[in-house]
Amino acid sequence: MSDPTLFAQVKDAANRADPYPLYARLRENPVSLQEDGTWVASTHAAIGSLLHDPRVSSETLPPADRPRTGNPFSDWVVKPIRDRITDAHRPFIFRDPPDHDTLRAAVMHQFTQARVHEMHRRADTLVAELLTKKRGDHEIDIVCDLAYPLPVTIICEMLGVPAEDEPRFHEWATQLATALEPDTLTDTEKRSENSRTFETISDYMGGLIAEKRKHPKDDMLSGLAAGGGPGFPAMGTYDLIATAILMLVAGHETTVNLIANGVLTLLRNPDEWRRLRDEPARAPRLIEELLRYDPPVQFRTRATLAEIAIAGVTIPPGAPLVLLLAAGNRDPAVFPEPDRFDPDRTGSRHLGFGGSLHYCVGAPLARFEAEAALTAMVRRLQKPRLIDNPPPYRAGSALRGPKHLRLAIDGITD
Repeated sequence: MSDPTLFAQVKDAANRADPYPLYARLRENPVSLQEDGTWVASTHAAIGSLLHDPRVSSETLPPADRPRTGNPFSDWVVKPIRDRITDAHRPFIFRDPPDHDTLRAAVMHQFTQARVHEMHRRADTLVAELLTKKRGDHEIDIVCDLAYPLPVTIICEMLGVPAEDEPRFHEWATQLATALEPDTLTDTEKRSENSRTFETISDYMGGLIAEKRKHPKDDMLSGLAAGGGPGFPAMGTYDLIATAILMLVAGHETTVNLIANGVLTLLRNPDEWRRLRDEPARAPRLIEELLRYDPPVQFRTRATLAEIAIAGVTIPPGAPLVLLLAAGNRDPAVFPEPDRFDPDRTGSRHLGFGGSLHYCVGAPLARFEAEAALTAMVRRLQKPRLIDNPPPYRAGSALRGPKHLRLAIDGITD
C-alpha cells in the first residue's frame, strides 16, 4: 500500500528544497489516492494519458465568492452579479473546450513572429542593463536583481502596460499565483484575499483596456481588443481582463523560477557552468534539461468529469486530481539516470510546459528569457558562490523556486 500522506508532505514547506525523494516514492504507484481525497498521477505514462483525456477537466476553481462588505445593496445585489461574471469569464487555463480553445487561439494569434523576435532582442538588452547596475557589488540576489525584473518587464511591454505601473504588479502577481495551490481552493481567507486582489487588478486592467480601444497601439492588449480578422474576433471586455491577468501572472511567475532554478542547478554542477560559458550555443539544450530536471511548475490540478480506469485503479467522477509533472520528469522508465543533470540527454519528452491543450502558451518567451539570462551570467559573473545552500524557497509547492538566491561574486565584467 502506498503512503496516503506523501502529497501532503510535498506541500509541506519543510520539503520545498528537495521534494524529489517524495516524488520517487509516489511513482511506486502511478496513480494513488491521498488521505485528503486527492488522486495523484506521478509517472510519465499516467500523466501523459490524463493530459490527453477529455474526461479530465481544467475547471477546478471553486465558484467566485467575494468578501461581504456589510452594505446590503453591495452584498445582495452587486456581489452576486460580479461573482457570476467572474465565474463565466475565468482565465483560459481554468476552462475547457470550446471556450478554452477560442481564447487560446486568439492569444496565440498575437504572438507574431515579429513581436517575439523583437522581445528576444529586448531580453538580451535588459539582462545586460540589469547586470551592469550591479557592477561594483560583491553580492547579487539572482531573484530580485534579475530573474524577477526581466520577465515582468518583457510581459508588460508585450501587453502594453505602462512602464511606471510595473512595480504595482509584483504583489498582485505573487498573491494571484496562489490560485494554483491546492490548499487555496479550500482556504476561505486565501480565497478572499485572492478575490480582493483580482478585483483590484481587474479594475486596473479594465481602465487600461478602455484606453487601448480608444487609442490602440502595437501591443497585445490592443490586438486582442481589436480582433485579428476572420476566426479571431475582438475579445469581450471580461474575457480580455481575465486573459490579461493570466498572461501577466503566468508570464513572469514561472520564468522567475526557471531562471533561479537554472542558476542554482548550474552552480551545483560547476562543469556545466563552465561549459555554457565556453559554448553558449549549448543554451537551448541546457534549458530543455532544466525544464525536465527542476521545472518551475511542479504540478497542475484537474478534476474528473467521469469515471477513469487507469494504472490498475479507478478514479471516480468529480474527484480532485493532481498531475505531478516534476515526478514524471524524473521517471526512470523514460529518462535514464533521471536524477542526473545532463544537457546532452537526447530524446527528452519532458513535461516542463505541461502538454496537450494546455501546453504553456508562453513557452517561447520563457525559453529565450532564460537563455538570455543564463548565457549572460556565466559570462559576466566572476567566481559566483552560493551564500545559502539550499536557499530559502517561496511558499508555493506548485510554482516552486527560490524566494532569494544570493551569490557572493568577485565582480561583474563587461
